[in-house]
Formats: sequence, C-alpha cells, structure tokens
Amino acid sequence: MEPLKIAVLHIRDTREHNPGFQLELDELNTNTLTQIHQTGHLPELISSWQLSLEQLQQIVDRSDAVIIMGGEDVDPQLYNGPLSYPGSGSHEPQADRTQIAAIHHAIATDTPLLGICRGLQLINVALGGTLIQDLDPALAHRGEGTDPFAQTHVSVVDDELAVDLSALSAHQCTHHQAIDSLGDGLQIVARSADGVIEAVVHHTAKLTGVQWHPEHSQTADTQLGPLIQRLARQLGHHAPAPRNTAENQLVDA
Repeated sequence: MEPLKIAVLHIRDTREHNPGFQLELDELNTNTLTQIHQTGHLPELISSWQLSLEQLQQIVDRSDAVIIMGGEDVDPQLYNGPLSYPGSGSHEPQADRTQIAAIHHAIATDTPLLGICRGLQLINVALGGTLIQDLDPALAHRGEGTDPFAQTHVSVVDDELAVDLSALSAHQCTHHQAIDSLGDGLQIVARSADGVIEAVVHHTAKLTGVQWHPEHSQTADTQLGPLIQRLARQLGHHAPAPRNTAENQLVDA
C-alpha cells in the first residue's frame, strides 16, 4: 500500500492568551506527526481557524484520511447549549464551523476520519448531538496541579475494536466535557467506569472518535499507532460493526 496522506486538523498555531495550553497542544501535535511518520504515512498539519469552508473541503479531497485534534470547548451555540457554564473559557467558532464542514465532507466522500478529545465532541455536534458542558470534578477526567492529564480505563463492546482502541491499557485524558445526546448514526463503543462515553464509531461511515489522548507522549507508540492502522484498513473496507448485544449493555450502563 502506498503511504497515506493524512490531514491533521488543529485549531491554531499561537495562543497569546494561553501560551501554556499552546505548548501542551504543540507536544500532542508533534507526537501525532511523529507517529504517522513511524507508521509509514505522510502527515500534513493544518491550522483551521482562518480557513474557509471551501479550503478545508479541498484539504479533505487531497487527503486519504483526516484526524481532528483537541483544543478549546466546542462553541455551545452549535448545539443550543447555555453560553455561560463552569469552566467555559474561550471558544473558536470559526474553526469549529470549518472543521464541521470537513467532517461532513469526509463522510460524504467516504474518507476515513478520526476525532480525538474535542475532535470526538465536534463530530458528535456535527451529527446533531449535544455535550455535557461540565463534568462533575469527582469523575476525575482531568488532572490536578501541574499535570493536566488523568488516567482512565474503558470497557469496549467488541473484541476487534478493543485492539484498535488499546482497551486493556490505561488511557491519558484531560477534559471537562463529554458526549450527552448521541449524534445521528453514531454508536457507543466504549465507556469509562463512571459511564462517560469514551469512544464512538459510525454505523456506515469510516469514522472513529475517542475521548482520551492516544497521542500523549507516554502512549503514542502503543495507542495512536493502532488507530492510524485502523484508518489505513478503512480505505479498503469498513471495520466490522460492534455486536448489538454488547452495545446495548453499554448504552444501558
């Protein structure tokens, strides 16, 4: 197989208002590009906040697969959520809207798509879902002090997906939002022990979303690699659908 051209969509290259957050995201982006190279493919890092809908659609057209990275909370106007909520911080409405256009275009063109953290949440919103705006801090999906990451474990509905999602390993996560109502066509495939939705796939599209950060420096080699390999496999065929009985057990959990 020829190397895949993988578009890695992030929000912006600079954050004068929050340089520490920029450094964290830069490290995650770098880990992602490194892992794509190490799996034999060709990454293109794209800053989305100043691009038009048409420009991002063109990027999808020239790419074999797309990854949407983490960042600020999704603009609550996109899912009719309250504009003010605990931990709201800043939003990036232009990047949200252009990346949603990229999501729809990837689905329409059958382009494999992976969403990470905010990328998962944005996919859910793009397909008509909503978000929990601020998780109970007791659920511990973000770190305290100088390390923003916390460890979480997930239960997965399907043995083959368990390999792609590295389900037996601890995952590094940092988020205070999560999926609430599920977007059209999405299927829950992993939850954390406290019931938070941790991963989804689509019933028909080549789409995967994970809430944790497989590109964390401690896990990129073991957790992001299988997800990139999943994108490559999806170019040839759809991954098997999770079993309905296991899915219902998770949905009802």
